[in-house]
Amino acid sequence: MRFVKLQGAGNDYIYVNAIETPVARPEELARRVSDRHFGIGADGLILVLPAEGEGDVRMRIFNADGSEAEMCGNGVRGVAKFAADRGLAAGDTVRVETEAGLREVTLERDADGKVVRASVSMGRPVLDPEKIPVLLEGDRVVDVPLVVGGRTLWMTCVNMGNPHAVFYADDAEGWPLETLGPKIENHALFPERVNVHVVEVVSFGEVVMRTWERGSGPTLACGTGASAVCVAGVLVGRTGRRILAHVPGGDLEAEWPEDRAPVCLAGPIEEVFTGDWPEGDA
Repeated sequence: MRFVKLQGAGNDYIYVNAIETPVARPEELARRVSDRHFGIGADGLILVLPAEGEGDVRMRIFNADGSEAEMCGNGVRGVAKFAADRGLAAGDTVRVETEAGLREVTLERDADGKVVRASVSMGRPVLDPEKIPVLLEGDRVVDVPLVVGGRTLWMTCVNMGNPHAVFYADDAEGWPLETLGPKIENHALFPERVNVHVVEVVSFGEVVMRTWERGSGPTLACGTGASAVCVAGVLVGRTGRRILAHVPGGDLEAEWPEDRAPVCLAGPIEEVFTGDWPEGDA
């Protein structure tokens, strides 16, 4: 089975052209290829499939633990590059079908025509607790206390195709993400688990963020997470509608122009290497 590894700001996935090579057990394959000691090493597995509707291609994404996610901002940008580079889509705009809906990705190329960056319309943020989902009453979950690990934390929740909980701290690097991340991810308030982000505000348009991804653990970047952080910053009045998010793997840009508008995410995307995985393990 031929595979390609791509990364966006360090958020890396293994991509398979499942149009040509059907994958029978993607959950199991995701766990095996994602292992950073005994596999290829990645945050998860992404299958590029035939479109079923208006898209050029369809995406299915599996986390490192084998669970399937609805959407990934860096992953969908990678799918667009994968499709453009391999002739599965033409032009500089690629429409990708995801479990969270159709996403339109705009590609940027260098002087040699190589795709090096992409922006994507991430859709409108969902703030209704029932649809995030988070088991709390009210119209929105904004600066709500959460007791975890013997501490009271203040969280804001957003769904960007998948669920996110955002927390603010004076020092993102010193925040105990590895300890609190898994506890929040699996907290009883989140029936579908949750992605966890700690944010340090540098200025009204700049933040430092770290992520504990649902099903993958600490990752170097999270596109849906940066989008959720942009929305959360507006809701709590800490940042403006456009932010530069410094993540451990690089920088991502996110913008929420107005309340009823979709969030736009932009950042680098790079092919790391290609290879062959034993056919019997696909």
